Formats: sequence, C-alpha cells, structure tokens
Amino acid sequence: MKNTDGSDMVSRLKLAGILLTMGGLTVLSGWGIYAIPAPVVDRMLESDLRHAAAQMNRQVVSHLEDVDATFRTGKLDAHDEEFLELLPATSDIYRFELFNDAGRVIWSTRATDVGSVNSDSYFSDVLGRGNIVYKHEEKPLTEVDDFDGNLLELTGPQTRHVAEIYTPVIREGRFVGAIEFYSDITQVRNLFINRVRLLLTVLSGIALIALSAVTLVIFRANRRQVRSLRGRAAKERELMDDQLRLAREVRLLGELNEWLQSSRSLDELFDMVSRFMTHILPEAEGSVYVYSNSRDVLDGCASWNGGTHKSHIHPEGCWGLRRGRTYEYGASEIDFVCEHAEPHDGRPYFCFPILAHGETVGLLHLRAHEDCDEVFHSSKKLAQLCAEQISMAIANVRMRDQLHDQSVRDPLTGLFNRRHMTETLRKSISRSQQTGASLSLIAVDVDHFKKFNDTHGHDAGDMVLRAVGSALEQGCDRDEVACRIGGEEFMLILPDNTPDDAMTRAEQLRQAVEAVSVRYGEKSLPRITISVGVAHYPAHGTMPQDLMRAADDALYMAKDKGRNQVQVAKGAASAPSTVADAKHKRAPKSAPSTSAA
Repeated sequence: MKNTDGSDMVSRLKLAGILLTMGGLTVLSGWGIYAIPAPVVDRMLESDLRHAAAQMNRQVVSHLEDVDATFRTGKLDAHDEEFLELLPATSDIYRFELFNDAGRVIWSTRATDVGSVNSDSYFSDVLGRGNIVYKHEEKPLTEVDDFDGNLLELTGPQTRHVAEIYTPVIREGRFVGAIEFYSDITQVRNLFINRVRLLLTVLSGIALIALSAVTLVIFRANRRQVRSLRGRAAKERELMDDQLRLAREVRLLGELNEWLQSSRSLDELFDMVSRFMTHILPEAEGSVYVYSNSRDVLDGCASWNGGTHKSHIHPEGCWGLRRGRTYEYGASEIDFVCEHAEPHDGRPYFCFPILAHGETVGLLHLRAHEDCDEVFHSSKKLAQLCAEQISMAIANVRMRDQLHDQSVRDPLTGLFNRRHMTETLRKSISRSQQTGASLSLIAVDVDHFKKFNDTHGHDAGDMVLRAVGSALEQGCDRDEVACRIGGEEFMLILPDNTPDDAMTRAEQLRQAVEAVSVRYGEKSLPRITISVGVAHYPAHGTMPQDLMRAADDALYMAKDKGRNQVQVAKGAASAPSTVADAKHKRAPKSAPSTSAA
C-alpha cells in the first residue's frame, strides 16, 4: 500500500511538472508571436524592395536622353525632368534623387536637396562597386513627402517606416552615379506582420492542443509503467547474475587468448588449452584434433576433464567436418553419432571445426558430464568462442613457423637476403665438388651511393637500390641467384659458368645498371654505376667465406682503380684479371677495353 501511495505521489508530481512546462511554453509562444514576425517581414520586404528598386533604376536610366552627360554635368532637359517628376505618382515611391559619382545630388523631387553631398563611406565602398544599399528607418511624419496626415487619428503613431534604397548607375563598367528611392512601407509592413502573427497564433494553438493530448497520454502511461516496475526489478536481478557470469567468461577468454598468443609451439599451445578449458567449461570433457601434414587424417593432440582422444581420426568420420559447421548431438529429434565419439553412451556433445584463414585445420570435441545436459547446451556460445580463440592461436603459430621458414627475401629489393645466399652458396660449392661444375661469385657495390642519400634523400636512395636489384635479378638465368647482403652491397651466385663466361656476365650487368634511368619526382637521378668483383671456385677458395672474401677484395680493387668497372680476384692462374683481359683473349687486339674509370 505504501508503494502504491508513493507511486501515485510520483505521478502527481510529474503531472504538476508537465502543467508548469505547458504554462511556460504558453508564455514563450505568446512572446514569440509578438517578437518574431517583425524581423521576418523586414527581411522579406528588403528582398522585394531591392528587386523593385533595381527595376526602377533601369526604367529611369532607359528614359534619360543622355545618361553619361546627365550624371557628368548634372543637367537634364525638359523632357527628362517631366518624366522624373511624374514617376512618384505612378509608383510606390514618394521621393527619389539622382547623385553623380562624387555623391552630389544633381536632381531631386525635393528641390532643397539639390546640391547636397552624401559623404557616407558606403557611397564609394558599396555603391561604387556596383552594389545596392538598403536602409530601413522610422521617420517622423514631417519627413514623408505628400503624406496625408488626416489618414491617422490624432492619437495614432507619429512616425512612418521608410525604406531608402540606393542603386548604382553603371555605364560600360564605370560607376557614373546613383539613384536613391524613398518608399513608405508602413502599411504593407503592418499588414504582413499581422498576417504572420495570426498564422503563428493558429499554429501555437494547435501545438498546445497537441501537447495537452500528449500530456494526458503520458499521465495514463505512467501508471502502467509503475505497475511494471516490480516485474522489471526481478528481471534486472537475473540480468545482473548473467552479467557477472559473462564477465567471468570474458576474463577467462581474455586470459586464454593472451596465453595462447604467447605460445611458441603447437605442443605448448595444446597444453594451455587443456588447462584453461577445465576452468572455462567444467561441465564438459573435451579433446582437440589437428590435421596432419598429409591432410588425410587428423591427429589427436590433447584432452581434458576426463576426456580421451584417439591417435588418428578420419575427417569423414565427423559430421561437423563433413558438413563444414558446428554439429550438436542431442539437439534434434534424430541424430547420428560421429565415429570418433564411439563408444557412445547417449550424452550430448559438440563438434566445432577449427578454421584458420578460411581453411579447416582441426576439430574441437566437447561432451557433457553426467546430469549436466541443460547447462551443457546453454554453454554452446561460450564453447564456440573458445573454438575461435584456439583457431586463431593455431593460425598464429603456423604463420610464425611459415614466416620463419620463408624469411629469405630482402624487403626493399625483393632479392634473396644474406642468410639465403650463404646457404645457397654452400649448396652450390658442395654440388661443384661432387660434379666438377664451374661456379663463380660476383660482388657488386653501388658507386657513390652515400651521395644519393645525402643529396636526394633516403627515398631516392631506396629507389636506386630497387633499380639496381631489378637489373641484377633480370640478369640472372636458370639457377643463378641475386642477393642483397646489406646496404648497397649485392652478390650473385653463378653456377655452371666458366671464368670467361662469368667475366662477360659481370660486364653485362655493369652495362645494364649503367643504362638504368631512375626518375625521382619530376627529375631524373644521376647515372648509376657499380663496381664489380668476381671470384671463381675453386681458384679463389673452396669455402663460402673464402669465395666471398675474394669477391670483396676484387670489388675494392675495382673501386681503387676508379670504380664503374669489373675486376677479378687475384690468385687465379688461368683467369684474366680484368674484363679487358678477358676480351683480349677472345677479340682482336684493336678491341677497346670496356672497363671505365
């Protein structure tokens, strides 16, 4: 009973507040009805009067015999004066004046104004630039020409609303003068204001009626809302319990994700899954299966909460994998048992396919404990989230393994990196030792590369390195490998190339780089040249580090001799020491050397 009285009191207070609000709105609408129309009507009249004044300006100018002479000399012939004097009688204006470009009145319907000067700044700043000037003022009756005072009672207003419009006279792009029109807008202004007020009064009345109806509806609805508060309070308590349970699940899922993302291997990951699933879903036993490398079977990896897993299962033996979506045994009237769930005792279970990057990589199997069927079915969404966390973790571990295995490329040039070069060179030497095949190593260094960075910036330097790398990669054939070993230094491994062939290839590479043109922004970078050193197996070494050192020594020899040339490592009895020597063995003595300083 007390609660009912309290609710009624709240309803009465709300009703009183609404009534006060309605009263305030009534007062506010009354003030708006009085204050709003005048500014609105004034803006409307200003727009119309500006347009009418512009038309009348054109009418006056078109009737003048000689417009330029009239505004320049201030003299009008009898015909022009007759037309101007009759104009107020045929229009809404009661007075108008003509100004020359200096602001002096050259003609006026009020003769006393002739010769006066308008020195206001707007005359030159606004009118002089071809714009109209509009003024609206209240003026005494005595200043309104030809106004019949008998139209007003003695107690009526003694002022009139007057609009003054200055319009420029422009001839051939020149400002030659202006025309000012005076118009009494009192009557039309009052007429429009009264009409707007009447319209606002009607609209306000309609709004107040609508507000009253809404108030009545709200008052009745409040009583129904009070009756539903008690039921809502009970639901809120249930929601609070659900929120607390959800918060715990979210916390555990967050911790699971954090631990899984830090795992270093799949074995460690599955151990973490076993420990966390025991706490997240204590009413279910489970196991995890992952596809083997052959993808013919799934290998059992982990189980928890009393569950067991088989060493291998076939994907066709799981309805979840066969159908490509979660399979819930016990949710339908007719169900089929998966082969990996045998022997089956009738308990409900879930099969969640584990997906990674759109590909099925494994299976999460969960089975309810005894007498936990209802709780188990309600945990399906949480179990699905766990499966998603496990799938992401498996994908990350495999991706790290793949990235580790595939990290053999230089990110800037796309060439192989030093690690891959060393491994490839070791394999090439081993192959040459077994088969006796020729093998050469070419070391390349970009000449004056620091100047590119210092002069044009590091972005330009990166473009140079990419251009050189592209030229080297295009020059490779078959099993030849181009590598960037660091900075502006490159190396090429040339298996099955005789010493003479390797020298020729080195010179071809030098010429190819020299012919490269690199544009940076709107300009071309200076010509790129390289210094090249060549070493041969086994003449200059039988170990990777020996061959690399010999090629580097030949490279620095090329730099010492002036750069932009090819040099072979010293110590090769049968190999020529320079490209020029190599060509000398195959060409007439008159052939020029291709080494450039």
